Amino acid sequence: MRLLRLASLLALAVAPLPVSAQGSVNVYNWSDYIAEDQLKAFEKDTGIKVNYTTYDSNEILDAKLKTGKSGYDVVVPTASPFFVRQLAAGIYQPLDKAKLKNWSNLDPEILAALAKYDPGNAHGVPWMWGTTGIGYNVAEIRKRLPDAPVDSLRMIFDPAVVSKFKDCGVMLLDSATDVLPAALKYLGLDPDSKKPEDLAKAADVVKAVRPFVRKFHSSEYINALAGGNICLAFGFSGDVFQARDRAAKAKDKREIAYAIPKEGSLLWIDVAAVPKDAPNPANALRFLDFLMEAKVAAASSELTGYANGNKAALALLPKDISSNPLIYPPADVRANFYTITAGTPEQTRERTRLWTAVKTGR
Repeated sequence: MRLLRLASLLALAVAPLPVSAQGSVNVYNWSDYIAEDQLKAFEKDTGIKVNYTTYDSNEILDAKLKTGKSGYDVVVPTASPFFVRQLAAGIYQPLDKAKLKNWSNLDPEILAALAKYDPGNAHGVPWMWGTTGIGYNVAEIRKRLPDAPVDSLRMIFDPAVVSKFKDCGVMLLDSATDVLPAALKYLGLDPDSKKPEDLAKAADVVKAVRPFVRKFHSSEYINALAGGNICLAFGFSGDVFQARDRAAKAKDKREIAYAIPKEGSLLWIDVAAVPKDAPNPANALRFLDFLMEAKVAAASSELTGYANGNKAALALLPKDISSNPLIYPPADVRANFYTITAGTPEQTRERTRLWTAVKTGR
């Protein structure tokens, strides 16, 4: 569930095709999603060369996997709806957990959430995870609505609230699987509902605020928030943190904040898995076991600003990450997290149809 990056596009343009060799492992991952010094340590410790290439969207990964013979040994899709659909298509091989000595490091709570998509956690290892929520420019929001409900989905779905920020700019994720479940949650309905009547109600909620939304996009809001071009966004936790950090370093510094909606938030999880036709499956398992080392997960969370699915890594993280309730929320907040399933092809088509109607205003 990661943002689009120019660096990823450049990497794709220059990266060599993966190779099959006894002493290598071909990893296809998001950019800036694992600490580089840890990759070098893996190569030194194991003698296995890491051929590491990157992609900038789940759709690119999905297309390569469904075509077959991608040549990759380890890939990192987002759990829903991509990983779950790929599982249904028989794309991944089951994990030989006897060869994963670091499995016990994983967070049981995150494993349980992932098991909703992958029963028994048979095929995937949780890597990073986060929430969807509200990113906002503190000064601009306060100027227009001093008592704005910044920790509530009303900020996104209540027309009386959202309309106050039309002039300074509002952006929402261009993602039916993120926005419609949040609208259902706002309505007090099951966010994972696939009932046509419920989805229609969720679409109506988004249509009601459509006149005040400048754009639907799943990455542009980062720079737009950081640069002061918008004041409100519904997006991914780590993306908003990146906008915050960029804004703090800019000449005309501005304060960007993130809030997890008190009504509840979608818990997204990115998953490391081994394609069924991986050319180096044994090395793939060694790489997965490496990812489950506490120091590797901790170093990568420091790089990304995301929480990881490794409970043993928590003690190794700096306090500004491990004690940040927006990155590692307390139990009472996590109790309101929800996950969603992909649904049938017919349900997916209906959700897509409704989302198209929302964006076009028809």
